[in-house]
Amino acid sequence: MKTEPGRGGWLIIDKPAGMTSNDVVVKIRRATRMKTGHAGTLDPLATGVLPVALGEATKTASFLSKATKRYDFRIRWGIATETEDAEGEIVAESPVRPDEATMRIVLRQFVGTIAQRPPAYSALKVGGQRAYALARRGEAPKLAARQITIHELALTALPDRDRGDFTALVGEGTYIRALARDIAEALGTCGHIVALRRLSVGRFTEAQAISLDLATGLGHSLNASGHLLPIEAALDDIPALALTADEAARLRHGQAIALTDREGARLDRFDDGTIVGARHDQLLVGLGRIEGTRLRPVRMIND
Repeated sequence: MKTEPGRGGWLIIDKPAGMTSNDVVVKIRRATRMKTGHAGTLDPLATGVLPVALGEATKTASFLSKATKRYDFRIRWGIATETEDAEGEIVAESPVRPDEATMRIVLRQFVGTIAQRPPAYSALKVGGQRAYALARRGEAPKLAARQITIHELALTALPDRDRGDFTALVGEGTYIRALARDIAEALGTCGHIVALRRLSVGRFTEAQAISLDLATGLGHSLNASGHLLPIEAALDDIPALALTADEAARLRHGQAIALTDREGARLDRFDDGTIVGARHDQLLVGLGRIEGTRLRPVRMIND
């Protein structure tokens, strides 16, 4: 796939510690003077893969946010903090230090679809206010547990009796801080995150990531640098549907396309409600939803 000049694309940043995801987006926006967004927030403590959308790619960011994500993280046993990471004040301590055998057994209960209560210090809204804003004022935001999916979870190292290293492949909406908290509680102690690195978001991996300094230094030269990935790169898991020139034009104008019996074979592999990447001459026209024998526009990509 080739990045089309002017359409934008995806820039994979290796986010440094100490910055918010929005800080990264703002710096890239200033350097490129393009509309920007990101897929999947990383805490300031965290490092690693942060996909940044430029230009028309911002229209596909919500789809990438639903992709699986892989993390490496370290838990400090015996200390709980208000933020559930190393940046918060200590709120509880425990002398209990779990052993390796027990850890490996307990981890099994977290694999699959489970209920997770989000951290109090999160960007979720409670009564129209961010949970972290309520928490900072000393209020206790009431966040209901929600269903998340942990595809893989494994112990990778035990640096010492106070710390454990883990890797996890998780679905949308998973908080690693909350996962660490719950693992510690299931082990009969308390704990918090002291290191967190994201290794991948969907098909994007750390092998594709560049430093923020390099990205901002390239500025308007990003497209020619080879580091700007095409819009379609974020949609590898979304099936493609080829359109004629006339169909592409009508879809771009917000019209639903009625696929005739002659063309209906194209729909055999799609369930009703499937989101597809509509293409003409291998170029992404936009995203559409299959509704019976019609294709309805969802997000259109401008030339």
